[in-house]
Amino acid sequence: MKHRYQDLSTFTMPAGFRGRPAWVVQLWWIVQALLFRPSPQFLYGWRRWLLRQFGAEVGQGAVIRPTVHTQFPWKVKIGEYAWIGDDVVLYSLGPIHIGPHAVVSQKTYLCTGSHDPARPDFPIFSQPISIGAECWIATDVYVAPGVSIGQGTLVGARSSVFKDLPGGKVCVGSPARVIRDRLVPATVVAPAAPAHEMNEN
Repeated sequence: MKHRYQDLSTFTMPAGFRGRPAWVVQLWWIVQALLFRPSPQFLYGWRRWLLRQFGAEVGQGAVIRPTVHTQFPWKVKIGEYAWIGDDVVLYSLGPIHIGPHAVVSQKTYLCTGSHDPARPDFPIFSQPISIGAECWIATDVYVAPGVSIGQGTLVGARSSVFKDLPGGKVCVGSPARVIRDRLVPATVVAPAAPAHEMNEN
């Protein structure tokens, strides 16, 4: 058979591409299947601990659901109080950085890897993804390799992000585009104590 577009028999994995020896990769996949995924939903600290044992940087109070899939945890950094929802895929062939207080909603796919279709050996490569602090990536969003999303930006459900998005925006569509500024919520101010309570002190 004459190969017109790609000849996968010539594909080779670049040296050091995974970032850890093959046995560590396999061990993580076993741990993910047997200890991470079956864990009860409320054991967020347990899942943070497991990820850290394999080199992930996970901030205090990060909420990571048991159905989250992480390819190579040593390439992942999750900020404090970030939320990672059900069935999110962190396809971390390259680095993934999720900022503090960011939300990555269910079924979102962060994909740091791809192939070069212009070459018959179909070489693999990776590019980092950065999700800024206080972003909300809504349900079922695809984020492509090399994309950076600025602080506080909201990406609407089922959008596809193929290029960088600025901070403080609302973006939707495939490809995702800016439709407006994201409003800053009004600060919640506690009501003043009644005068008689203030006088008691």
